[in-house]
Amino acid sequence: MIIQTERLILRPFTEQDVDALYLMNSIAEMLKYIPVAPFTAPEQARELFHNVITQDYLQRGFGRWAVEHKADNKVIGFCGPKFIPEYNEVEIGYRYFPEYWGKGIGTEAAQAAISVFPQFGITQIIALILEGNIGSEGVAKRIGMHWREPSEFMGHKVNVYAKVL
Repeated sequence: MIIQTERLILRPFTEQDVDALYLMNSIAEMLKYIPVAPFTAPEQARELFHNVITQDYLQRGFGRWAVEHKADNKVIGFCGPKFIPEYNEVEIGYRYFPEYWGKGIGTEAAQAAISVFPQFGITQIIALILEGNIGSEGVAKRIGMHWREPSEFMGHKVNVYAKVL
């Protein structure tokens, strides 16, 4: 476990979370502001876990973390840091299943996550938020991030939010 809150546990993803990773990356509603094609096969989630998430943990000592909801003991999304080479900065990213939207989960998890970032050597963060993603911008603002600049990432216009921890 990385950290917990009253309702949530943030922890590294494990092989047992591959099904949740598949759902997070295949539900169109969750991908509206994510510049990737939806997954069409569970094997894609297994590859993501082994080739991206696990590699981030091994190379950087951190990466996206599973967010487990204590009330139902299931992974409901992710929140955590990821080094973005194109910016040479660490991004906080988050994504949750739609049934958990509007309940303060995003803000609660993000506040908990950034509270432990210094333990991983992270002293400042950015958030790359596709234009129009008002929900994610709200979370960024509630955790004390400030709009820095418009930019482009993966061929899409984004707003860059930033915070020094």
